[in-house]
Amino acid sequence: MQTKPFRIGTRGSPLALAQASETRARLMTAHGLPEEMFEIVVLSTKGDRITDRALTELGGKGLFTQELEEQLVSGDLDFAVHSSKDMPTKLPDGLRLSAYLPREDFRDAFIGRAAPTLTALPDHATVGSSSLRRQALIRRIRPDINVITFRGLVETRLRKLDEGQVDATLLAFAGLKRLALEEVVTELLDPADFPPAPAQGAICVESRIGDSRIDALLDPINDRPTFDAVSCERAFLAALDGSCRTPIGGYAVCDGDHLKFSGLILTPDGQKEHSIAVEGKRASAEALGRKAGEAVRATAGSDFFEHWS
Repeated sequence: MQTKPFRIGTRGSPLALAQASETRARLMTAHGLPEEMFEIVVLSTKGDRITDRALTELGGKGLFTQELEEQLVSGDLDFAVHSSKDMPTKLPDGLRLSAYLPREDFRDAFIGRAAPTLTALPDHATVGSSSLRRQALIRRIRPDINVITFRGLVETRLRKLDEGQVDATLLAFAGLKRLALEEVVTELLDPADFPPAPAQGAICVESRIGDSRIDALLDPINDRPTFDAVSCERAFLAALDGSCRTPIGGYAVCDGDHLKFSGLILTPDGQKEHSIAVEGKRASAEALGRKAGEAVRATAGSDFFEHWS
């Protein structure tokens, strides 16, 4: 019988803490355990500490997970809670994504000050975003817009927006909802035109492979539709060698035992793109995503990927 608290690793941002707290609450309910049986352990990551440069200059998504994963491997943490879209497609040896909470709305939210929608922005307006995918999609829709790199916590970006540093910014609607900041949104972007990042809106739990005690703890909170949809999306990303250097969008939707996936790759200027839509059995979710990624890669040709260096 467990006598010591389970140690939950997380980053220290308000959003990360909200996600860790939601995970803890679901575990408490699932197992009838008191809050003191779960200790939230806050770690600072390199991605949190360095905010004045683009992620592409620093090495990509692993910047938000490395410190947590090191303590997972060492056994200092029992499991870690992450935003799924922050996770590299290749994890350290011995670790896996073992559970996903029910997914929130995966759409991107536009927050405008000069105009309420992206298409209504004045000519040559400035939009801030740290995501190459969002930057490319903005340029695809509005080539005239000045897009600048815009990093920091959600609250930091909203403050910079209010200070007039940019005319608008984009954030994940899921994160804003978890922070009870829905009221700042001026437009929700249609995923058919503005596809989200693969795995956007999903909270994942990372743990050690073969740790049956933790597997049994997490299994009751694992949402299978989210698990299958995100597995498909991450397989698409992996087939394209997706990282923070690659403008890739994609999302899967489960309907009963069926799954539909739509994916898109773009050049950073938004002027060239290749899209794909596939569907099949949920039981083959990962294979569907992988085949979709391989098909897009083959169609695009090697020259397309030179833009991503």
